[in-house]
Amino acid sequence: MKEAAGDLIGGLMPLATTLGIRSDTYTAERVVLSMAWKPSLCTAGGLLHGGVMMALADSAGAACALLNLPDGASGTTTIESKTNFVGSVKAGRVAATATILHRGGTTIVVETAVRDESGKLVAKVTQTQLVLRAR
Repeated sequence: MKEAAGDLIGGLMPLATTLGIRSDTYTAERVVLSMAWKPSLCTAGGLLHGGVMMALADSAGAACALLNLPDGASGTTTIESKTNFVGSVKAGRVAATATILHRGGTTIVVETAVRDESGKLVAKVTQTQLVLRAR
């Protein structure tokens, strides 16, 4: 499942391929996506750009929501996202671990912790995903 999930992430989200995101864990209970720090993804001072970390977290949260869709749903889209940055990434890999807080018929709420490769928390993201249904 892990190798197929890695292929799936790029297929579902072309931005994942652009950013070099890979799937480390891909289950309904827990999605872990990671990527490498690169100078081209940085802001001043060689720090990984906050928007890049948010894109990684949003991708993990969306994948987790997709794996937890209720019956009859056709997809999901982010309608709200709140990020608290508590650290920075200057090298190595960064990983986003997403878990479900609420699985409803209209919305799914996901919490994602973003950590550097030493395991230090660098951001915490809570997002609400709208459950999409065919019309």
